[in-house]
Amino acid sequence: MKRTIAIIVILVIIVLAWYLFRPEKLFISETVMEEFPETAPQGEMAPSADSPVLLVAGNFHGVAHDTKGTATIYQLPDGKKVLRLTGFETSNGPDVRVYLVAASDANDNDTVKQAGFVELGSLKGNVGDQNYDVPSDVDLDKYRAVTIWCKRFGVNFGTAPLVAQQN
Repeated sequence: MKRTIAIIVILVIIVLAWYLFRPEKLFISETVMEEFPETAPQGEMAPSADSPVLLVAGNFHGVAHDTKGTATIYQLPDGKKVLRLTGFETSNGPDVRVYLVAASDANDNDTVKQAGFVELGSLKGNVGDQNYDVPSDVDLDKYRAVTIWCKRFGVNFGTAPLVAQQN
């Protein structure tokens, strides 16, 4: 009887550990290739009322995981803002989110927690180009970095400090 209970307890622990850690995600990439919602201005063309305006941009650097790519925030002709990740690549994991952080950079977990953040949603894929809507009330003078955050474990995968762009 004790042996049966021990086996059941061990099985429950294994299933729970698998659920929490999702080890298969370390080996499985989820690739996303979303198109930009509008055509971005090209070259030296002056932005028109029908063109998105590049507001801020920055390159990712790894924190807990190697993270690469560019984060840009555009204002679309209809006034909406969109965060675009291009050439993006990071590790996969359970419950990974995209945050705008109220700091100029986030080189650790504590900065994200202490500075404050706005969640833009679950990471659509750990590889590829993707878009996230930015709430209209987000002040980009305050929220100056994009962080890829594992909500389950409170870990900053990587951050892109955002810098205002000249238009």
